This record gives sequence, structure tokens and C-alpha cells, in this order.
Amino acid sequence: MTAGKLFWTAAAGLGAGAVVAARRTRTRPSAQQAADRWLAVTVNLEPDAVQPDKLPTPLQEYGDRIETRIRPAPGDRGTEVAVRLRETEPDTAYSVPARLTGDDPRQELRRALREAKALLETGEVMRADTPPTTHDTLGGKLVGLLSRRAGGEGVL
Repeated sequence: MTAGKLFWTAAAGLGAGAVVAARRTRTRPSAQQAADRWLAVTVNLEPDAVQPDKLPTPLQEYGDRIETRIRPAPGDRGTEVAVRLRETEPDTAYSVPARLTGDDPRQELRRALREAKALLETGEVMRADTPPTTHDTLGGKLVGLLSRRAGGEGVL
């Protein structure tokens, strides 16, 4: 190996190591900070059409356990509906393993917020039909796995 290649290989290794070190030294939010985050959606309705006391059933089921904030969306693009849990859970409730197993208390609130958005905009919550084929293929299993994962978080 020439001296130039050796130099650039070492520089790339040091750069990658610096990135890993920087990521590890970032502070992670505490349980209190995670619980204080607002979960928000933008609804395609005028701000006066969305009333805090007349929210759809998925959010009404939470009652006094959530705080709700309704305000005009930026750029006059509808209404922003934001919610957050009032009570805090232990640190382990907001951990990555809790999110992967579906035990994060905010996952159900995210689902309720998405369903409330659908109900406000269209009057119904659309659900995926049963699989169109009678036998599951490898690709179908992957899509099913990703769909189940997206059900808790709202993203793949």
C-alpha cells in the first residue's frame, strides 16, 4: 500500500470514529422530557371548525389524561391539533425496547391522534383490507411485518 492510500485510509477511519463518538456523547432525553413532548397533526380544516370539547372519540377516550392544544397551522394550511400525556411514566416506558415491543405509552396516543385526524377530515378511519392472496409470499410477510410496526408508530 502506498503512503497516500495509507494516509487516506487512516483519515477515513478517524473520521468514522469521530462520528460514532459524537453520536454516543449526545444526551438522550429523560423520561420527563419524552413525556413533555407534544404529538401533533395538521388537520385540513379551518381552526374554528375544530373544538377542544368536540374532539373525535379516539381522543375523548383519554379524557383528563391528556392536554390538548389547537391552533392554526403555519402558512394558513389548516389546523394543528397537538396532544400530550399529563402523567409521566418511569424511564423504561420510553426506552427503545419499550417502543419496539409496543409498550411505550405514547404509541396508543399516536394511534388515537391519527384516527382523530382521519375522522375530522373524512368522517371515517380507513383500514387495510385482508391480504388479497391466499398464500403468503416472502414479500407479503415483509410488508405485513412493516405494516404491524407502522401501526404503533405511524411510520415504517
